Amino acid sequence: MNQELILIGGGGHCKSCIEVIENGGMYRIRGIVDVPEKLGETILGYEIVASDQELGVLTKKYSNFLITIGQIEKSEKRMYLYNQLKQYGAKLPVIVSPRASVSKHAEIGEGTFIMHNAVVNAAAIIGKNCIINTGALIEHDVSVEDHCHISPGAVLNGGVKIGKETFIGSNTVIRESVEIGMHSVVSCGLRIMDSLPENSLIKS
Repeated sequence: MNQELILIGGGGHCKSCIEVIENGGMYRIRGIVDVPEKLGETILGYEIVASDQELGVLTKKYSNFLITIGQIEKSEKRMYLYNQLKQYGAKLPVIVSPRASVSKHAEIGEGTFIMHNAVVNAAAIIGKNCIINTGALIEHDVSVEDHCHISPGAVLNGGVKIGKETFIGSNTVIRESVEIGMHSVVSCGLRIMDSLPENSLIKS
């Protein structure tokens, strides 16, 4: 029997998550949490049933939650929701698209979402509450720390290390063994050949 799942955040990223969840067949979406003004609206046929202020009540009724707010550069909102859910004792499952390839030798942290056509190779370690977006390539021995977003088509070559709360833009390629410091933002379409310190902001 499919497990029940509540989604938190009803924007564009939520729609992509719904597509993956429906394809996977492991979870049954019971509703979406968003701002109070959107209560009763539907997203791809699923109703917005509660607001953020009602998370405590929802966690008494449901066990499984997924943060479906996107992460454009900053991770604060996703981190806040993650910490709230943990305080309430909620479970945050790993969701992997059936069209993704994840090595049995990789490690994936709770609440992380791996989208269609992503590849996570052997000995890679992905932290908690991350987004590995459509078509991203996480090569062998890569480390992605908590609360990161690796955008569509990004390539992290072997041995790359991504510090926590970092955003890597679409189609950016990071050379093998490069380290990106935490709280960094690397824009789309770049070639990163050298390591970057914490709080780096690299724009295309």
